[in-house]
Amino acid sequence: MNNITFLHPFFFWLLLLLPIVAFVWFKNKRKQKVALKISSIEGFKNKPTLLARLQPVFLVLRLLTLAALIVALARPQTVDTSSKTKSTNGVDIVLAMDVSGSMLAKDLKPNRMEALKVVASDFVKERINDRMGLVVYAAEAYTKSPVTSDKNVLLNALIDIKYDRIIQDGTAIGVGLATAVNRLKDSPVKSKVIILMTDGVNNAGLVDPELAADIAKEYKIKVYTIGIGTNGMADFPYQFTPSGELLYKKMKVEIDEALMKEIAQKTGGKYFRATDTKKLENIYDEINQLEKTKIDEQKFVQRNELFRPFALLAFILLAFEFILKRTLFKGFI
Repeated sequence: MNNITFLHPFFFWLLLLLPIVAFVWFKNKRKQKVALKISSIEGFKNKPTLLARLQPVFLVLRLLTLAALIVALARPQTVDTSSKTKSTNGVDIVLAMDVSGSMLAKDLKPNRMEALKVVASDFVKERINDRMGLVVYAAEAYTKSPVTSDKNVLLNALIDIKYDRIIQDGTAIGVGLATAVNRLKDSPVKSKVIILMTDGVNNAGLVDPELAADIAKEYKIKVYTIGIGTNGMADFPYQFTPSGELLYKKMKVEIDEALMKEIAQKTGGKYFRATDTKKLENIYDEINQLEKTKIDEQKFVQRNELFRPFALLAFILLAFEFILKRTLFKGFI
């Protein structure tokens, strides 16, 4: 019964008529009894016959017939609703992450790189309808994960990021951006986005960052830029001990914000500054809101009408009453 609905439930108000029908039936039944004055009723003391006692069955049949008709008029039905969603305007996104040694600075907790990995992973999980890729760069750049709809591949690639000195240290913003552009330039989707993250200034690489921004603009790729680092001083790693432990010292945070703003402005994106982990989370939330994926939802409703059994029941009860009146109860008024 949980799946049954009624198309015209207002017909149930007619059920209030059933007590009135019963009242009228009993009232008319009493009027049918004729008064006769006699000197003695000794000869009329026999008990009523079984058929006489069963006469109220006509009232029951009439009430059941009316109730069945009312339920049929209310149109009971089961409704099976299914929906199908599809992305009609998906977004292809590439995360371009700075993995230079300065990303181990501790102004974000536990450090910039680990904080960024956690926040970026949450962002990936929320973009369920989009394809995403990952580019990492220092003095050089390479594709850690191609643009894919398999979020597990991307999440594993993010987890695997660490400072391992496989690529030369430095900050080649132009090379990182150009590599990300190369991942998206042939994408067939209309919305293409790069999230470019760095904590320093461009000091390596053979590609000028402004030229890379021009190329992104040419391919209609929007670039959101994020400068990572607190204002003022932060604990930076500056050397390894013989045992492989990093040593830290206070150093001034320097981010080429003018360049990052220019890249964002040129490509139609926006520049953000993440001075702490909470601010970084808010930035990704804002980008998530800015880059909405259009979703079409189609609902399919299948209705199974159930009024026919009630209408048939009403007909059967009415026919049964008619037969009884013409057979067993034929001699009764």
